[in-house]
Amino acid sequence: MLQQIIDRRLAGKNKSIGNRERFLRRYQGQVRDAVRRAVDKRGIREIEQGEDIHLPKRDINEPAFGHGTGGAREIVHPGNREYVRGDHIERPQGGSGRGSGQGQAGDAGEGEDDFVFHLTKEEFMQIFFDDLALPRMIRSQLVETPEMKSQRAGYSNSGTPSNLSVIRSMRGAIGRRVAIGSGSRAELAELLARLAELPEVGADAAETLARETLLLRITALRTRLDRIPYLDPIDLRFRNRVRLPVPTAKAVMFCLMDVSGSMDEARKDLSKRFFILLYLFLTRHYEKIDLVFIRHHTQAQEVDEENFFRARETGGTVVSSALVLMDEIIKERYSASDWNIYGAQASDGDNWHHDSGRCRELLTDSILPRCRYFAYVQVAEEEQNLWEEYARLQTTERAFAMRKVTEAGQIYPVFRDLFKSEGAAA
Repeated sequence: MLQQIIDRRLAGKNKSIGNRERFLRRYQGQVRDAVRRAVDKRGIREIEQGEDIHLPKRDINEPAFGHGTGGAREIVHPGNREYVRGDHIERPQGGSGRGSGQGQAGDAGEGEDDFVFHLTKEEFMQIFFDDLALPRMIRSQLVETPEMKSQRAGYSNSGTPSNLSVIRSMRGAIGRRVAIGSGSRAELAELLARLAELPEVGADAAETLARETLLLRITALRTRLDRIPYLDPIDLRFRNRVRLPVPTAKAVMFCLMDVSGSMDEARKDLSKRFFILLYLFLTRHYEKIDLVFIRHHTQAQEVDEENFFRARETGGTVVSSALVLMDEIIKERYSASDWNIYGAQASDGDNWHHDSGRCRELLTDSILPRCRYFAYVQVAEEEQNLWEEYARLQTTERAFAMRKVTEAGQIYPVFRDLFKSEGAAA
């Protein structure tokens, strides 16, 4: 017989978890499109929040039978307190009489309010980052401070009450009582059998004495069996757990952003939006990951997250300065044997002419051999010398990718294209 389990737990404001999940699955396409529209309207700092999703009612309506207008009816609806059978009710004025609102009158058909569905922060981010993963993430070797994982390791004679195994404890107690009392029980059964053979009435003196002797021994044996404890401390068994080191995926992500004079506020905003997506994506999917923020104009500087997104320092453009600093930090702090190294660079492509070739050489000779993946995003349409040099890498380096982003609406598709899961549909 097929059994079906229905989860009737409530998830805030009397919403059923099962119904909520079925709704998200059923209207996944509409909800995903609504999330993307919401992202385009948000500021960078507002992205990690819940959202009220508006779905047109025509997308969620289902076929239903209804009563047509006209015809003769003799119906008294439940709850009616004004009319009785035979009363004539005036036809509603101004159309079908359905609905009410504050809008202006018009002759352009009828309309319906959108269905509003609130996505929690967790649901919003789940849909936003669906199917994304860093490419070619591998398990690194154990380092000096490995991640520890709790694992079951049988049972022990001591532990906390919360880890007490009642079944194993009772099994041990029963076995102990059987083992300790087996001899006494066998002797007791034998004495009871001998006692049953003696006559209770008309016995001589010898038989009476034998009977009394058997009764004393039987009483002593029963007293001994009653003294065997039902549950002894030696019977207690506790679930035992040990902490073992497990391989962990340790990763570091380098974020390189051009803040030169050619990067106006619009281009900087595109870069910031791309990196904030990357930052949220990484911190959501990977617990053990380091982020390194590098800003550059003619000189590069490692900064914290606050200065990376908000500092207003500017200047000329020497892109290789950021790559040199990245290479130095890798050599100093991140061994390629212990870390999965990733890099992402955002720029408008404007660079000192003689420096673009050096950028390609730095990537080819020093950075890409140690990187799992390096993504370059150009926030300008015009292809300059840096784009041309990087295009040569794209044909030869498997761990390198480059894309263009010229407006906010392109950030999300490009981001998904660069960081889609392996095997996911393009």
